[in-house]
Amino acid sequence: MPSVPLFPPHKTGSSSSSQNAFSPLPPLLQTPSGLAILELQGTINIPSSAATDKDGTVDDESNYPDKDTLDGKTTIETELGRLMFPDYIDGMDVDNNTKWMKRAYLFVGRYQRMTGEVKKLAKPLAVIQRRQRASPSPAEIGKGEGGDELEIVEIIKYKIVFASRPEPVGIE
Repeated sequence: MPSVPLFPPHKTGSSSSSQNAFSPLPPLLQTPSGLAILELQGTINIPSSAATDKDGTVDDESNYPDKDTLDGKTTIETELGRLMFPDYIDGMDVDNNTKWMKRAYLFVGRYQRMTGEVKKLAKPLAVIQRRQRASPSPAEIGKGEGGDELEIVEIIKYKIVFASRPEPVGIE
């Protein structure tokens, strides 16, 4: 059975935020203790790619600043990711003080806020990414060992649970 080498995470800095400087993963779900899983109950409604008025005319696309054109099709993105921990104070010991875990806010778009809390996972999860070997030797190629290796990016120990409906908020 073929095997793939699995390497531990790089120890370039003492905090996970410095580790994410070279990580291809988006830093959208950073908590004071590292990456987390986002758990939502229900669905998130986002604008369609071509919003229409009551009379059936297409809205001016300048209303959508987060739009992108790919293969001739315009896609509209909704920001889902201003994640805040109102009880977290810079320099707080996140391992011994869990007060920051009681409240988390996720702002959906510009008009909705979801309130949730951070919960510890029963079993931690590993985020793994594929990395290419520099150059496999001819002996490794002959054995069927490819050029792929796996690297642990980070261990996820928490999830953020949003069990209630979004509440409306005004533009700040």
